Amino acid sequence: MTAIGFSTTPSRGTYDVVIVGGAIMGSSAAWFLSNLDDFDGTVLVVERDPSYEWCSTAHTNSCMRQQFSTELNVRISQFAADFVKNIRTYMGGDPRVPNLAIRSHGYLYLANNEGQADVLRANQKIQHAAGAATELLNANDIRARYPFYNVDDIVLGSINTVDEGYFDGAAVFDWWRRQARERGVEYVVDEVVGMTLSTAGNRVEQVKLASGARVSCGHVVNASGPRAARTAAMVGIDVPIEPRKRFTWIFKAEKPLDRDLPLTIDPSGVHVRENGGGTYLAGGHADIDPAVDYDDFAMDHGFWELHAWPAIATRIPQFEAIKVQSEWAGHYSMNCFDQNAILGPHTEVENFFFLNGFSGHGLQQSPAMGRGTAEWLTYGTYRSLDLTPFHYERIALGDPIVEKAVI
Repeated sequence: MTAIGFSTTPSRGTYDVVIVGGAIMGSSAAWFLSNLDDFDGTVLVVERDPSYEWCSTAHTNSCMRQQFSTELNVRISQFAADFVKNIRTYMGGDPRVPNLAIRSHGYLYLANNEGQADVLRANQKIQHAAGAATELLNANDIRARYPFYNVDDIVLGSINTVDEGYFDGAAVFDWWRRQARERGVEYVVDEVVGMTLSTAGNRVEQVKLASGARVSCGHVVNASGPRAARTAAMVGIDVPIEPRKRFTWIFKAEKPLDRDLPLTIDPSGVHVRENGGGTYLAGGHADIDPAVDYDDFAMDHGFWELHAWPAIATRIPQFEAIKVQSEWAGHYSMNCFDQNAILGPHTEVENFFFLNGFSGHGLQQSPAMGRGTAEWLTYGTYRSLDLTPFHYERIALGDPIVEKAVI
């Protein structure tokens, strides 16, 4: 039997790798495994909803930036940019794969006090050291480039228009999934509901599915997005990841801007960017930002009326006359420990592998994270970008690597 092209029954009783979750991270890891000549194992991807209607991947704003506060995150996005711009080459020259580009309108961070400005200055040094083209702009600089902004309260801005903007993330996701399946990766429509540990408690021996099926495994990869903590709890592991609600609006301006709008991160926390055709995309979250239920995607209309729109119209007075065309709520897979990815094997359950906690950076980080996961599962080490600083071990040691540039 099949559902939306996926099988509902695993074809084997044993797999070398079982990936829990088939959205952007799970499919990236699956594709990169299938792309390694040295990996000849079997891979099962278990996806609870093959429509992907409510996953974080489906609610992403498809953005990419290099303006992070850690060098590793900058380099992760640099690889992502290269992958997107050269996706057909990475996929073996397959003529079916579209040529993609990054709409590099840039990210513009705005600081309205010296404390925030100092953060931008410190971040720029890190970004420059990694080869990013970040510029610092004072209020007059910003007015000269983008006269539509009200920057009377702004102390400093930070912008990079090289490989920063947005891209067709859905196309990347689609082709990872499609090629992986063509190469023998098996996707099944089901849900992982339990795992059986070895007698010593140091390995996952079997994965139990909601259908009642059980499959044995060499490795398990937790790629279950905002549900990561629930998956980890199946083997008695606590992981500091929560679903946090994020709102997005697409609006049309009565008087569109005369030039492209960078993804502008306002000091209020609201962000807004170009969307094309006189439309713009805005996003944000409430000041009170609790964990929410996995299935809670209700909009907060009061937040738009009382906070988001006023902030946008204050920053860009031309947006006082706009009309919302669509809106949605999605979930960040928020790592409450340090807002960075959690990767690698568990310190005790040695074949339980993390691919979690991207805190809103998942889409742009998925190429490097999928590649790194495939390398570790195949070689027991990283052969391209060293991702060991993000291993789970730091969680166990209480040693955070705090990412300050979280939107």
